[in-house]
Amino acid sequence: MSGLNPDPKTQNGPQPEPPPTRPGRAWAGVIILLAFLLLGSAGWLAGYAFTPSGRNTESTVLIPRGAGVRKIAAILAQEGLPADDIRFPALARLTGTAGRLRAGEYLIPPRQTPLQILRLLERGEVIRHQVTIPEGLTLVQVADILEKDGWIDRQQFLESASDPELINSLGFIALPNLEGYLFPDTYVLTRGDTTEKNIIVMMVNRFQEVWQALVDQHHPDMPRHAVITLASIVEKETGSAAERPLIARVFLNRLAENMRLQSDPTVIYGLDEFNGNLTRAHLQQENPYNTYVIKGLPPGPICNPGRAAIEAVLEPADAPYLYFVSKNDGTHFFSTTLREHNKAVRQFQKKRRNRP
Repeated sequence: MSGLNPDPKTQNGPQPEPPPTRPGRAWAGVIILLAFLLLGSAGWLAGYAFTPSGRNTESTVLIPRGAGVRKIAAILAQEGLPADDIRFPALARLTGTAGRLRAGEYLIPPRQTPLQILRLLERGEVIRHQVTIPEGLTLVQVADILEKDGWIDRQQFLESASDPELINSLGFIALPNLEGYLFPDTYVLTRGDTTEKNIIVMMVNRFQEVWQALVDQHHPDMPRHAVITLASIVEKETGSAAERPLIARVFLNRLAENMRLQSDPTVIYGLDEFNGNLTRAHLQQENPYNTYVIKGLPPGPICNPGRAAIEAVLEPADAPYLYFVSKNDGTHFFSTTLREHNKAVRQFQKKRRNRP
């Protein structure tokens, strides 16, 4: 009817349903948001990774064995390096270096970035120290040198050098300790991963190398232990390097004649305490190292001899001497007879007494 308002729905027919919301648009928004977050995080991490430290001088850091990434970060932070940050462990894991950072002492150049420091620790470019052990030192004296420079615990070193299991593993049977077999040389040591046992093994292995080379050259007819024991006496008796073969010959001649060696350094080695003054009472004291009392060689070396002393025993001078006495200038007077020797003793002892 014309007086009524028509129903729009009836007039216009059925209306279409509103279009459904597309889920792809929602996910796109999430992805874009995540992308911005990732880019932001990447920038945040990259900014840290490539930012040089503010330190303009070199830094020395010691990374101990077993230190994890967080411990390493704390050590670096103590030196003012850019590691005191949660991004350091994240960067280490992201670059795959976290499980490959090596212990040791490092010299960090100035203005290094965290990434450069991680790569340096991964490569293990540690500081290498040259440590020289002179010829003629006893086991105890070697321990003293190494402890003074902070390489070892002295007591632990001496205990390891007397450990039967370690001694046997190095090819020595029934030795009380490794006196004589810690070869004097210059060694390269690194801090952080060096132990008492490592140093002992290194020194003994060096001895084995030198000994084998000398064996191949000289073909000794004496047992190794006897050679090293006599070489240690030659080492302690020698003031002038040129005299080593002569001194070795004197002792070999005395052994051949069944004479006592009568070497003062062996007496000193056998004393519990020595104040620098060797007395007649010391020469008469009975102990296994007193060659004024015993015949033949003492039971073992009295120091760690060098190559020249060992070679002197393997290739001694050709001479008939049975005696020598110090001339108080680092050299000796050699004699064939006791009468000649006693005359030389009176001569050079008188000079020593008259010295101002």
